[in-house]
Amino acid sequence: MSRKTTARVAVLGTGSWGTTFGKILADGGSHVTMWARRPELAAEIAKSHRNSDYLPGVQLPNNLTATANLADALKGAQQVFIAVPSQSLRENLAAIRPHIEPTTIVVSLMKGVERGTGLRMSEVIAQGLDIDPARIAVASGPNLALEIAREQPTAAVISSQSLETAQAVALLARNKYFRTFVNTDVIGTEFGGVLKNLIAVAIGIVDGVGYGENTKASIITRGLVEMTDFAVAQGAKAETLSGLAGLGDLIATCQSPLSRNNTAGRLLGQGYSFPAVVKQMQQTAEGLASVAPVLELARSIGVEMPIVEQVKQVLDGTLDPKDIAPHLTTDSDEPQGERTNDDREAPGGGVVWRSFKRAFDQLRHGRGSASGD
Repeated sequence: MSRKTTARVAVLGTGSWGTTFGKILADGGSHVTMWARRPELAAEIAKSHRNSDYLPGVQLPNNLTATANLADALKGAQQVFIAVPSQSLRENLAAIRPHIEPTTIVVSLMKGVERGTGLRMSEVIAQGLDIDPARIAVASGPNLALEIAREQPTAAVISSQSLETAQAVALLARNKYFRTFVNTDVIGTEFGGVLKNLIAVAIGIVDGVGYGENTKASIITRGLVEMTDFAVAQGAKAETLSGLAGLGDLIATCQSPLSRNNTAGRLLGQGYSFPAVVKQMQQTAEGLASVAPVLELARSIGVEMPIVEQVKQVLDGTLDPKDIAPHLTTDSDEPQGERTNDDREAPGGGVVWRSFKRAFDQLRHGRGSASGD
């Protein structure tokens, strides 16, 4: 899509996902400045157009550069994309705040819940930068960084309370291999990205134990219902969890060895302790950090999450990984009817079917929709 001027954007965080999103934006035509905490990494990206630590073998575009100076990275940026570990976001925002322009759009690339407050990342950004939520957007979907960096075709969702903001971000965050849709369900979009990480840890655990596809398919299916229960109780739309930010992200994260959360779970299933897994992981597995705050939120609103409960027991060392079977947990031994996401809706077509139909219509007509993924 042609533009009269080249947008200037900043990406804060040079891990695999931050660097990949910088490549997405640069390949879409924007001039991208990345901020790296380590000067040597900033120099490698700026001079060699590579990030050998996180994206080995990937050549970055010439219109993507990097700096270790935060003020320089943010200067003149029309949109700022943040990709730092979720639990360090608030402290980073304190440094970012003096350099944000009054009209700058801020986009969260993070998938986590803040410990202690239970806030979603967009809520932490609104507090930490003291800006209108209408200037904040979030990006989510089935987005395994290395696959996208290798330019394998992928779709994602940009969500904001303001449709105009979501569309402005989506226009920049698209290119020949990366397609973005928009919606205004920030709660559902963010919680989809958070909760699928927890289910992916569970899948990794049973994979590490050596259980097969039946066990994993059962957990994924019941996990989606569990995710939807939680998100809807928080104010999300059920159909968002059946779209790219929920079901799509869940499938990609649970079945791919590239998933950090899947890898962390697999190590747990193989018998490694929680501290040992954290030590082995070179990058943050957000699912591990989000288990406790998500469970606190779930208990406060009366939502049962047996999958997440058993993941926490494995993390705490109180449940042998081989005994994990959260999809078998029920309130009684009496046979129960299977409730799916579609049971939430009146006759006339289930949530999942309408989500797939909406996505097909969007692809067919070559545009995003305000109401769907």
